[in-house]
Amino acid sequence: MAWVASARRYSAVAILLHWASALGVLALIGMGLTMAHAGLAPMRLFPLYQWHKSVGITVLVLTGLRLAWRLFHRPPPHPAGMPARERRAAGAAHAILYGLLIGLPLTGWAVVSLSPFNIPTVLYGLVPWPHLPLAPLLTDPAGAEGAVKLLHAYGAWFLTALLVLHVAAALRHHLILRDGVLARMLPGRAAALPPETLDSTR
Repeated sequence: MAWVASARRYSAVAILLHWASALGVLALIGMGLTMAHAGLAPMRLFPLYQWHKSVGITVLVLTGLRLAWRLFHRPPPHPAGMPARERRAAGAAHAILYGLLIGLPLTGWAVVSLSPFNIPTVLYGLVPWPHLPLAPLLTDPAGAEGAVKLLHAYGAWFLTALLVLHVAAALRHHLILRDGVLARMLPGRAAALPPETLDSTR
C-alpha cells in the first residue's frame, strides 16, 4: 500500500515549494497592507518596500520552479468520485493562482522600474536587482506607472480573495469530505490519506 499512498501525494519538492510560496505570499499581503494603510513615516516605509520587493522576486522565482517541477512531475490524481465541475473549478483556480503569482511580482517590478525616483532594488540587502528597461519604450512613463500600480493593487486584492477560497476549499475537503486532498500536501501525513481507489483519469 506504500506505493498507493505515494502516488496520491505530492512529492517532497512540490510540498516544499508550495509552502515556501504560501509563506512568501502571506508575508507580501501583510507588508502590502501595512505599506498602504499603516501611515508609516518614509524612513520606516523604505526598508519595508525593500523587503516587499525581495520577497516578491523570491515568490516569482519559486513559482517558476514550481511550474518547471510540475511540468516533469505529474501531480497526484483527484479523489475518486470528485465531480467533473469541481475538477474544472480546481483546475481553473490553480491556473489563475499561478498567473497571479507570476503577474503580481512582474507588475510590482514594473512599478519600481517606471518610478521617477529610480530607487535601486537590493534583494535582502545583498543582491542588486536591475530595473526593467521600460521607461525608454514609453511616451508617458508616469502614466504607465500609475496604471500598472493600480493593476498591481487590484491584483493583490483578487489574489487575497482567491486565497481565502483556496483555503476554504481545502478545509472543506479535509473536514467535511475527508477525502485526503489537504493531507496529500502536508508533510509527513501519508498515513492520513483515506484508502480509496485512485482516479487515473487526471
